[in-house]
Amino acid sequence: MRQHGIRAQQRELTRQALLREGRRLFSDRGYGAVGLADVVQAAGVTKGALYHHFAGKADLFRAVLEELQQEVGRRVAAAADAHDDPWTRLTAGCQEFLTATTEPEVQRVMLVDGPAVLGWSRWRAMDEAASARHLADALSSLVDAGIIAPQPVQPLVHLLSGAMNEAALWLESSSDPEDLEHTRAALGRLLQALRIG
Repeated sequence: MRQHGIRAQQRELTRQALLREGRRLFSDRGYGAVGLADVVQAAGVTKGALYHHFAGKADLFRAVLEELQQEVGRRVAAAADAHDDPWTRLTAGCQEFLTATTEPEVQRVMLVDGPAVLGWSRWRAMDEAASARHLADALSSLVDAGIIAPQPVQPLVHLLSGAMNEAALWLESSSDPEDLEHTRAALGRLLQALRIG
């Protein structure tokens, strides 16, 4: 029984090494410039070990993307949860999303290569699973509290999510360090327009 536990732990360590090195390589070079040989060499494992955990390069990339989306989601939730006021929770969460997505590895893996590698529909489904539910909950709370006018929440979720993703992509190509602050200010004004009174 103990031997089984040790093997399971070794398998998990191998999986984590593959994810860590895949993430580093995909974010540094981009998906197209990374081969499986690069990943297994960096992780210090065999191709057989990689295929034990992942169906191939795209599957490893999907796992790396999912891990990044979850991390960004946790950052957004932590920023929102630091506040009691529901309006501040929404604005803090949205602003943290924008800030988190300016990190180069997040931009390249999550926003640039993600849709290209997985296809728009699959990428969008993963994006919704990772963050849209939280945004929908926050907006629903604000509608229920009368802070935002009564309306269907899903259109707002998609509009805000799309706007923030597009802003993050634009920031990825920007060379002006002030653009993040300008974009954060614009997002604040956009959100404020939703508020009643």
